Amino acid sequence: MEFSLEWYRVFYWTAKLGSLTKAAEQLHITQPAVSHTLKQLEAGLGGPLFFRTAKGVTLTGEGEMLFRYIEQGMQLIDLGERKLAEMHNLECGEISIGASDTLCRHFLLPQLERFHRRYPDIRIKVTNRTTPETLALLKEGRIDFGLVNLPADDPKVDFRPSASLQECLVGGPAYAELAGSPLPINDLRRYPLLLLESGGSTRRFLDDYALACGAHLAPEFELGSLDLLAQFAQSGFGLTIIAREYVTDQLASGLLVEIPLHPPIPARHIGIATLKGVPLSSAASRFLEFLP
Repeated sequence: MEFSLEWYRVFYWTAKLGSLTKAAEQLHITQPAVSHTLKQLEAGLGGPLFFRTAKGVTLTGEGEMLFRYIEQGMQLIDLGERKLAEMHNLECGEISIGASDTLCRHFLLPQLERFHRRYPDIRIKVTNRTTPETLALLKEGRIDFGLVNLPADDPKVDFRPSASLQECLVGGPAYAELAGSPLPINDLRRYPLLLLESGGSTRRFLDDYALACGAHLAPEFELGSLDLLAQFAQSGFGLTIIAREYVTDQLASGLLVEIPLHPPIPARHIGIATLKGVPLSSAASRFLEFLP
């Protein structure tokens, strides 16, 4: 026989309060409803759970044994409800984010600092991966959302554009003379070029841009991170293409010089990737409100 959780709730409060009337008041139902529920429960379990007295009710031996287990269950239910309320109120919880090293440093970190000051009890886990790897983690359910470089496409993922990025050509001070006028993209072959390794979304974006302009990018150095590209360019190894937003300090200090390209590189965006049809936790939803 299947028993409703509500039957055990009636049993619990009747045993705890020792009164059908008080249990009815606690549960906001009628006293006859309490009595009927207890009779159903006793019939289903095969014996009496209470002694009825003039002052109320008292548990039988079997009722005492059952109450010890039901009390633990009710306490766990109450604890679960309280914890759920705390998560909804952002008093606890966890967020798992996937993003590249560069996006973490230049885009995610400032937002994480703001969020952590406001919600210090939310645990945050960041997994550093490329855009394709981040999307794979998202579809495996290992992260709540990802920060990726757009354009990106996946039928199972929703992409929301966030902050814009403007790629630009830069070099060390030795290339300052090139900054005076736009450099045709086909003339890039005359200079050593530093680019990210093939396979990532940023490199694919730049290769597609060059192809649309009738050019081909042939780097002498292929490196694994944008920070390395900037450092190698500063050291005079050649020119590189990098988001202006990631090298503002080096441009301001003169460690890098921006060289205008013709035609200019189109702007692109950082994207927020979430699984289609999968709701986010309260903490993850609130954090996304911190992002532009």
